[in-house]
Amino acid sequence: MEDAMAVLREAFPAEVCHRPLDTEALRVWEHKQGVVLPEPYRTFLTEIANGTEDGPPDEGGLLPLGEKPDSWADWEAHCWMSPEPFDGAALRVPGQPFPLEEEWQWEYDYCDHTCHSPLLHQTYQHGSVLLGSDSPGEYWTLVVAGPQRGRVWWLGDGCAAPYADRPSDQPGGDFLHWVRDWHVGQGWWRAE
Repeated sequence: MEDAMAVLREAFPAEVCHRPLDTEALRVWEHKQGVVLPEPYRTFLTEIANGTEDGPPDEGGLLPLGEKPDSWADWEAHCWMSPEPFDGAALRVPGQPFPLEEEWQWEYDYCDHTCHSPLLHQTYQHGSVLLGSDSPGEYWTLVVAGPQRGRVWWLGDGCAAPYADRPSDQPGGDFLHWVRDWHVGQGWWRAE
């Protein structure tokens, strides 16, 4: 854990960090949500920062635990493909399992709406905490419940995909690798 914290401290200098979360406040949040956050994110919140001014999400850095980006409540999905509109005001339920185990491009999924509409809503509301936003309709999440627990996922307008160090590489898509890749300019942040 010490090595992971050293990488995270290097990526987030004190001047961009919000105040760390009190350990008791974290336990209360976890109890209320019915989930224990995965490491090293859990320790990051209590030892380094509960949100940052800079970070992998392009819009304002990492969000404080349990918060939503400003664009979450009112973004207009172009490829939502559900008869029920996205409800950004709905309560998120991190303790319910995240429903996906592999990339899903629903904009190409022309199946019966009754089959994939609930899955689409669950993808945005269940089993994860929001890390931040790159732009309205593009969100980074950390899965905290279900088979993908500990993995960072990208939710875009028309697609949800697990983060990987390289497009063909599935292992290593956890919070630490995601931050490290951003910090050193590799993975999704590699200059082309």
